[in-house]
Amino acid sequence: MKIEWTEPAISDLEGIRNYIRRDSEYYASRFIGRIIAAVERLEYFPEMGRRVPEAEKENVRELLFQNYRIMYRADPQHILVLTVIHAARDISQKEPKPWDVI
Repeated sequence: MKIEWTEPAISDLEGIRNYIRRDSEYYASRFIGRIIAAVERLEYFPEMGRRVPEAEKENVRELLFQNYRIMYRADPQHILVLTVIHAARDISQKEPKPWDVI
C-alpha cells in the first residue's frame, strides 16, 4: 500500500520541526522521524487509526501520536496523509476541513 503526504501535511511537519528546532535541532529531527515512522506502519495496518469523529466519513481516520492527531484517508490502494495537528486545536473551527481539501 502506498503512502502519500498532502502539501498541508508536509507544511504541518515543517511547522512542528521549526517550533521544536528553536530548542534543539536533534530533538526536532528525532520527533519528526517518529511521526513518519508511525505513519509508515499504516502501510501494513491502514485501519489502525480511529475514525475522526468530526469527519463523519468512514475512510477518514487518525493516529494519535503524543499530543498530535495525524489524519489520513485510507483507500484500498493507498493512504493519503491529510494533516498533522496539535490535539489542543479545535478542528471544528478550521476551514476548510482537512478531509475536504483533496
